[in-house]
Amino acid sequence: MSLNNLTPAKGSVKKEKRIARGQGSGYGGTSTRGHKGAKSRSGYKTKIGFEGGQMPLQRRVPKFGFKNINRVEYKAVNLSILEKLASEKGITDFNLEVFMENGLTSRNDLVKILGRGELKSKINVSAHGFSKTASAAIEAQGGACTKI
Repeated sequence: MSLNNLTPAKGSVKKEKRIARGQGSGYGGTSTRGHKGAKSRSGYKTKIGFEGGQMPLQRRVPKFGFKNINRVEYKAVNLSILEKLASEKGITDFNLEVFMENGLTSRNDLVKILGRGELKSKINVSAHGFSKTASAAIEAQGGACTKI
């Protein structure tokens, strides 16, 4: 080993490319931009989705359907889940906090109670929406449906 063959450990030295700093840098001349064309010019920016003049994908693909911007999305909770919680944990009053504690909804969710399943216990439920079958089943057991 001698001073003329000492080298730093591999990966320890990271030197940035100095583009457009003369021919001696190895990146002078065209400065890695190639010759002519829009991409070699200063201030060049492509539009998103531009494919060199070819019809872009988002314009080639057929469009269909309709997305209602006023749609209100609810998190569905079925009667079977409420019955399960009522029998296992003894909960009789269901509100948004109870739904969150049991992992049924998140903080900003709108909750709608749906009528799938059988209800055997008397429960009081407060939610943002109820289906007709769900409210009928809850009231048939002597419970109450409160719309928030």
